[in-house]
Amino acid sequence: MKQEKETDSTVLEPLEIASGGPAEESGEVSASNSDQGVAASADAEATASPAAPVSRAEFDRLKAERDQLLDRLARLQAEFENARKRAERERISDRDYATGKVVENFLPVVDNFELALKSKSSEEQLRSGVELIVKQMEEILRQMQVVPVPAIGEPFDPRQHEALGSVDRDDMPDQYVAEEIRRGYKLRERLLRPSLVRVAHNSKQTSE
Repeated sequence: MKQEKETDSTVLEPLEIASGGPAEESGEVSASNSDQGVAASADAEATASPAAPVSRAEFDRLKAERDQLLDRLARLQAEFENARKRAERERISDRDYATGKVVENFLPVVDNFELALKSKSSEEQLRSGVELIVKQMEEILRQMQVVPVPAIGEPFDPRQHEALGSVDRDDMPDQYVAEEIRRGYKLRERLLRPSLVRVAHNSKQTSE
């Protein structure tokens, strides 16, 4: 009986030591995990923590600055809109003034045409009167720097002439303007409308 008890005690000792070993290792791991969890929780609290509260005076100052900026923006928008409308009114006024000057120059021409229509003169006198009116109109256009496009006897220029066809002419160089159907005009160097012309076709020159 004594021998069995001794055997039991010798068997239990390694088990107690073995059981104590894992318990100690388990304690170290749990302590490490606990430290890591505390650190992570602290970081999360630091990240989620709100900014420092703004004082009432600072809040009122920022609000006043915002209101001033909004008021300034509204004023700038109003000034821009007023400037745009003013520029549009000036543009219309300048256009009307220029149109009025042109109409004013041509009113005497209209008066002369009305007088010619009311006249009971002969056909020859009426023709002479119309020629004078045409000269009057040409003078007004010249004063406005509107000049006719050179046509008859000039080389055909597609930039200033519009060809309606060709005519056989042995007395003119080939591809020169032989006839003018409708006169073209330029305002300084700007083409207002091209001349409608017929172009000479010289068979002698083309055959050579």
